[in-house]
Amino acid sequence: MRVAIVDDHNLIRLSLSRMLADVPGLEIAGTAGSGEEALQLVREQQPHVLLMDLMMPGMGGHEASLRLMKQWPALRIVMLSVTEDGPLPGRLLQAGVAGYLTKGASLDELVLAIRRAACGQRYVSPELAQVLALQQPQAETAGNPFDCLSERELQVLMLLVKEKRVQDIAEQLYLSPKTVSTYRSRLLQKLGVDNDIALARLALQHGVLV
Repeated sequence: MRVAIVDDHNLIRLSLSRMLADVPGLEIAGTAGSGEEALQLVREQQPHVLLMDLMMPGMGGHEASLRLMKQWPALRIVMLSVTEDGPLPGRLLQAGVAGYLTKGASLDELVLAIRRAACGQRYVSPELAQVLALQQPQAETAGNPFDCLSERELQVLMLLVKEKRVQDIAEQLYLSPKTVSTYRSRLLQKLGVDNDIALARLALQHGVLV
């Protein structure tokens, strides 16, 4: 089974490659450091399963996954993220990704997710499954204002409501502080709130935070 890895951190790519290369039945088809590189990697190497980081500079894992699934419907994508919070995991699973894990997952869990994905099944970490179950009743209410937000807006939102500073958000998302401030202003305007406290309260109300 051919597995490819997409992550903007070289150390993570190397670590995952070395660990998975020792697993019987798995072959590393290649690695990429961005969503743009992932498109080329899949086109050239045709892996069966792709491990995709969610937050990357440029084209993020969300957009890259949507493009890849449209171009290569047989490709199975397992998302890797530092967190299971927010609506992005649910959006990606609804869009058709085969799995979603946090980067704290064990090697055994990662291999299990890869094997299930390759067999046409889906794997979701127990932590995320619990979060999704709590979000579901609130997500079904009509007129969820968070549905109109882009991937990047949601990423900025989740960090803002965790009381991260603009500078810290900029560093984590590889953006300038000015760009983060612009996203913040856009979020407040789109969601009709005046400050970060009201933003967090609205996120709780609609199940974005649990």
